[in-house]
Amino acid sequence: MLLIFNELTTIFEEFLLDNLKKNNKEEEFEKIRKNIITESSKEEFGDFQCNICLVLSKTYKRQPREIAMEFIKNLNRNKRLSNLCQDLEIAGPGFINIKLNNQIFIEKIKSNIECSRAGVPLASNNNKNSSLEKIVVDFSSPNIAKEMHVGHLRSTIIGDSISRIFEFRGYNVLRLNHIGDWGTQFGMLITQLRDLYSSDLKGIENIEIKDLVEFYKASKKRFDNEKEFQNRSREEVVKLQSGDNESIQAWNLLCNQSRKEFDEIYKTLNIKIKERGESFYNPYLKSIVEDLNLKKILIEDQGAKCVFLEGMTNKEGKALPLIIQKKDGGFNYATTDLAALKYRFNNEPNGDNASRIIYVTDHGQANHFAGVFQVAKRANWIPENCQVDHVPFGLVQGIDGKKLKTREGETIRLKDLLSESIKRAKEDLLKRLDNENRHENKEFISNTSRVIGIGAVKYADLSQNRITNYQFSFDKMLSLNGNTAPYLLYTLVRISGINRKNNISQTSINFENISFSHKAEWKLTKKLLKFDEVIISIEQDLMPNRLCNYLFELCQTFNRFYDQVPILKVENNTKISRLALCTLTAKTLKLSLELLGIETLERM
Repeated sequence: MLLIFNELTTIFEEFLLDNLKKNNKEEEFEKIRKNIITESSKEEFGDFQCNICLVLSKTYKRQPREIAMEFIKNLNRNKRLSNLCQDLEIAGPGFINIKLNNQIFIEKIKSNIECSRAGVPLASNNNKNSSLEKIVVDFSSPNIAKEMHVGHLRSTIIGDSISRIFEFRGYNVLRLNHIGDWGTQFGMLITQLRDLYSSDLKGIENIEIKDLVEFYKASKKRFDNEKEFQNRSREEVVKLQSGDNESIQAWNLLCNQSRKEFDEIYKTLNIKIKERGESFYNPYLKSIVEDLNLKKILIEDQGAKCVFLEGMTNKEGKALPLIIQKKDGGFNYATTDLAALKYRFNNEPNGDNASRIIYVTDHGQANHFAGVFQVAKRANWIPENCQVDHVPFGLVQGIDGKKLKTREGETIRLKDLLSESIKRAKEDLLKRLDNENRHENKEFISNTSRVIGIGAVKYADLSQNRITNYQFSFDKMLSLNGNTAPYLLYTLVRISGINRKNNISQTSINFENISFSHKAEWKLTKKLLKFDEVIISIEQDLMPNRLCNYLFELCQTFNRFYDQVPILKVENNTKISRLALCTLTAKTLKLSLELLGIETLERM
């Protein structure tokens, strides 16, 4: 319905401008045109409302109802408007209530059934001579030699969902995994590798570290407690950074072993992402320092080279520094992030030619990215008409409101959390099958448990306002009641059941002459036609929970429709009309769940 809304807005704006010109008040147009049309607050007020006459009453020093009567008289002469609207009426002190023609809704339902995208338009291209904008989404970003834990869950699935939505709209999306594959920690890891396996690292290709996390912990313990090990680790860092062949081989081994672990998680979550770690930007770090120095942004302070940030201060009120190069000549995370940002905006083949970069990380990095973005803007590394966004998110908490951890106080491994969700989904399914005296094969039980278990975890996260913390509860997320993935999947399964019972083949149904009369039909119709505006709003504010809220409301509306009107046991035209609503509800649910990265089921 976004196209209808935009058309209405255009017509009302044209009339507003014309009216202002006649009254010699044209200069007021830009001030008062915003939100000239809004969605009606109550169903009885029609589909849309316009309050411009209340605003104009102050400008013209006239009664708003008098102005509204003039507006309606002139608007009713407009053929474009009469094709859209059934009625315009004055309400209250001077509101204009707008009721659309019922046929407009019916035609949109029919076209959305035929449309593979359920009515969501592709993004338009302002430059007709080039392809759609490229958008880089930087998400997940685990560290080498450390297992992915529950903290990586939010970045991974929020970033994946945002990527899917932009891809659905037709953008060229580059999903990047900025893994932590470089830094001083590799000195201690390679030293540990030499001590445990072979000092000269011969036959390194045959080494397999069974538990990389324990290996990391043991290395860290030695680094903190053994001076001699600490010194050798620092020497190893120098070797690695200078490109020593043995050290590079050891580094590759550690990266490859971690990669196997990450890929297993991504496969379980059905995540597609391109790895481009911190090490990729090493050749560009020196030029970052040189360029900032050339632009006289860089300041040397206590031996370190840094940029003092504008509008960001410490407790003493002094400007905070963003350290670009440390006193010992080493580079910081900020240097790498600046090099990455600059590369991503650069034209191909020396960059990604991005028009927008979206970073999905925890809220704790908000100040870091604010500093990085500020320095990039001051250095003119963000091209005109391009933008950067930080998508922050809160913590995953236990039901006690504290950071989610194991009973032993350890961070929960993501692999264990996903396995537990699938296991609980299976237990719930087996209980349900037993209660219903149903018998299903192992393949059905395994697949259904996996889809529900993984979908429940993803949806529980995505349905929250990402900026806030949320409490992780298996019981809540696996429930068939409430705003959960199982509830949405159950609604979809219910529609599949209707289609199986229907004695007309789905492909042979002709929806050309559908019509609606029942209140429940119209409520579902209007809810279905909000899908496009929900998707486009997420493109702007990057809040996937908007889609989850919409889907929950859609399922509630559909289930009330299902309870209030018969679908199959009615005369043929009514049945086909109601099946049209079932068809579009199923299509909208399937598309939306796919955008959330959640698989669907025909039966559960």
